[in-house]
Amino acid sequence: MSAAVASSSAAAVGGDVVWKAHAAMALVQLFNGGYHVITKVALNVGINQLVFCVYRDLLALAILAPIAYVREKRIRQPMNRRLFMSFFFIGLTGIFGNQLLFLIGLGYTNPTYAAAIQPAIPVFTFILAVLMGTERVNLLRVEGQAKVSGTLVCVSGAIFMVLFRGPALIGSTEPDFVSQSEISVKGQPEPVGWLMSSFLDFGFDNFHLGVLCLIGNCMCMAVFLAIQAPLLKRYPANLSVSAYSYLFGASFMVVTALFMTNESTEWSLTQSELFAVLYAGIIASALNYGLLTWCNKILGPALVALYNPLQPAASAFLSRVFLGSPIYLGSVAGGLLIIAGLYVVTWASFRERQADLVVIPPIARVSEPLIHKDAKTPFQRVHILPKSSSD
Repeated sequence: MSAAVASSSAAAVGGDVVWKAHAAMALVQLFNGGYHVITKVALNVGINQLVFCVYRDLLALAILAPIAYVREKRIRQPMNRRLFMSFFFIGLTGIFGNQLLFLIGLGYTNPTYAAAIQPAIPVFTFILAVLMGTERVNLLRVEGQAKVSGTLVCVSGAIFMVLFRGPALIGSTEPDFVSQSEISVKGQPEPVGWLMSSFLDFGFDNFHLGVLCLIGNCMCMAVFLAIQAPLLKRYPANLSVSAYSYLFGASFMVVTALFMTNESTEWSLTQSELFAVLYAGIIASALNYGLLTWCNKILGPALVALYNPLQPAASAFLSRVFLGSPIYLGSVAGGLLIIAGLYVVTWASFRERQADLVVIPPIARVSEPLIHKDAKTPFQRVHILPKSSSD
């Protein structure tokens, strides 16, 4: 009787934290949508986007580092070689590689094509999480089938939103609105020299190089989420993980910007560019990555990555509110598919978590993530029978 009461109370507490994490991830994508809207004006002015990333990363580091030092002084573990390499790698992939490859890929393709490739992030993350054992999938059970189908539905909604526009449901359509609303690429860094010539020797043109960079951008974000999840189990200081990530990522970005920018005037900012840098550094970087890290510890990398396709929907909604842009049928239909896919995967994760709470003592599960690694008996059917009266 007492075990059943404890199990139900633990499920209630854990479920409350889980739904807070879901709400936080929705808020993260809303902030990212606002980032795309706010930076449209600033980036179209002609600011070097590599310089823009340097400023935003340094600002985020200046915010995260002191907060993490003060708040997590007691729980932060001493640095060792294994932790150093983990922080080095997630900073290299999630901050530096993720941002730089996207900028180069956007410069050699176009914003529409770049947006069309972004839904690959949940797919890559899901595959890596399964291979690393942080995500459990049993296709013979309903929960495993729901995870796979929900992921496909969510990704399909994002692709549908990008490829199909349809008629405008809210607002008026203008022929030149798309060209006015897209971020121009005139401020993009050019990977000149040996890098470009080496790819040209293999028969790649600019467009193919851009596609490879965009795919690499998706892979970097997937690797970042997949590696960060098991790291958070060994290193529970969430803010410190984000701060160390930005420490290495910003260092790589500063060195790269110094080599790829020629004129000192590229480092000057106008008033609108300064406002965009403040929003990007405080909201889109420091706050969002802090929430993203916390949610990754609770929900796991696969479910966190599934919220990424909500960015176009959030951007469309905020563009309508602040820029007066029309909302098209494709955005509404694609957004509904994304929400449906998220609901299916969330339902499957909830079912698995409820089953784990029955089998495993609830006290050890309250503060742990939803996704657990159980290599010994991954899909074993458990019969719950009382062993003795002492239980």
